[in-house]
Amino acid sequence: MHHVKEKRFEFILDSLKKKRGVTFEDLAARLNVSDDTIRRDIEYLHKNGLLSKVRGGAIPRATNPLTFRDRQSYLKKEKDVIALKTQQLIHHGMTVFMDGGTTMRAIAEYFPADIRLRVVTNNYALIGVLAPYQHVELIVAGGNYERRLQSFSGHATCTAIADFTADLYLMGTCGVHQRFGVSGDAQLDAEVKRAMKKAARTTAVLANHENLRRVDAFKVCDITDIDIPVTDLSTDHEDLDEFRNLDIQLL
Repeated sequence: MHHVKEKRFEFILDSLKKKRGVTFEDLAARLNVSDDTIRRDIEYLHKNGLLSKVRGGAIPRATNPLTFRDRQSYLKKEKDVIALKTQQLIHHGMTVFMDGGTTMRAIAEYFPADIRLRVVTNNYALIGVLAPYQHVELIVAGGNYERRLQSFSGHATCTAIADFTADLYLMGTCGVHQRFGVSGDAQLDAEVKRAMKKAARTTAVLANHENLRRVDAFKVCDITDIDIPVTDLSTDHEDLDEFRNLDIQLL
């Protein structure tokens, strides 16, 4: 049975190579299966970053502006690619956790000027970036100041975080590995990450391609405990193959 499904996936992806889009009806007729079956196939392939789902069917992933296939000419830095991709996760009225890391700065700099958010952060560097945003309620989870990471950590920070429930946690990462999960190189930082993850409905892990398959000493969580890995790679890139079929949304 699994073999039949794989054959359908192959057929759908091959059809997309030949033309700019496919419809549920057309694929169902050509494969002699129900519309619902094709819908599920498209949903699965979309979730695994191999095509983009649109109303009534699918289009090739490359035509999706958020993949930045030509990002060498468009954006020089991986963190800018990640920061722009991340914008689609952020909506008015959300409570968002943003932890330490330089990518957070880039994300905040791309926020629309009128965005209405509550941002809870331990990232000292973010205060100056977010201060001009009139409608961003900025809450700093203070504690022990770590100069190297330009962030706060320790018991007071984790206690402050536990007072909130966030819609979204944007986790800056060190290592992301299919088997060993998400890990960091500083114990106190890993503790803050665990506290934020525990208090958030959805966790997006921001990792450039160099962080994939990297394992640091302090484990944050398993790979299946995160919801959305956001990378600077196009979602159909072979380096992401091992992260497919894990029921996480690749971005």
